[in-house]
Amino acid sequence: MTLTRRIELPGSSSRRRWLFAVILLLSVAMVVFALIRPVQGPASEPGPPLPAEPMPQSSAQAPVVPQTQASTAAPAVEGPDRDRAPRTTDFRRLASAAATEIYTWDTRTASYSEVYSGLRSWWHVLPDGSNPLAVFVQEFEATGINAGTYPYLAGQQAYRSATVGSMMCDGELAKVRERPAPWVGLHVCTVSLRVLDQSNSARNTYTAPVSIMLNCPPAATAPADRCVMVGFYAAPNRVVY
Repeated sequence: MTLTRRIELPGSSSRRRWLFAVILLLSVAMVVFALIRPVQGPASEPGPPLPAEPMPQSSAQAPVVPQTQASTAAPAVEGPDRDRAPRTTDFRRLASAAATEIYTWDTRTASYSEVYSGLRSWWHVLPDGSNPLAVFVQEFEATGINAGTYPYLAGQQAYRSATVGSMMCDGELAKVRERPAPWVGLHVCTVSLRVLDQSNSARNTYTAPVSIMLNCPPAATAPADRCVMVGFYAAPNRVVY
């Protein structure tokens, strides 16, 4: 019986084991890399741009505050003679009544046209036209109301009243002493009023001066039996002191 002996070269077994280990490590590394590599889908196409969103707006609104407007066209005088002026030759009495009338109105019972008309009937235009109604409108609005603010005041059920605090006339006023009235019978009185403004939401008291110009007998331009108001100044820079 013949025995065949396998002959192995020295070190060949170690090399095979080392090569097997390297291959095994590489295989494991490839498997691990494949498992942890993120899956990438197909590149997405850019979509349409998003519409611009409107800026957020606050739900709070600015408080509505009456604004002083430029002089407005004078409304027509309504109804028959609305002259509530006292028929008197006492110019001080007429000045006092006119001043309180200028600063008295009630949106609950009268429209703007009615308030305007009532006071307009006190203003008597002189024959020479030196006291035009344009001045009346300007000074009437200087008291704080006009056709634009009156609806707001009416919404608040606002009303105003006034009482006379003090009054100075003619020579009692420094400006009149410096520049006397141009004719006999023309008088100037400055009345200091205690004014009360009231509405559903507020109550306010303050002092307001107003200058009243009155024409009385024996002036040729005045009625024979009474004084009439021919002007007033409510704008602060026009008041006579």
